[in-house]
Amino acid sequence: MDNLFFLIGIILIILGFIALMVGTILSTAGGEGKSEVRGAAVVFIGPIPVAFGTDTASVVVVAVVMLVLMLLYLMFSGKGFRFL
Repeated sequence: MDNLFFLIGIILIILGFIALMVGTILSTAGGEGKSEVRGAAVVFIGPIPVAFGTDTASVVVVAVVMLVLMLLYLMFSGKGFRFL
């Protein structure tokens, strides 16, 4: 089972690098028109999440993803939902 998770992790890292290279090639090859870069991130300082980004829409998307990941962690870790 540990080998399966290791293999999945390696495959995801490789796919991430491939997506990064393809995105870079496509953005430089397009050449025409304006390109707009938007982004956002979340930093956890202890139990407190801090979200920041270049525009409101990006921050909202990251906040929703953050909430989903926190709920998944609480459901599968066995530590959460004891207070309900």
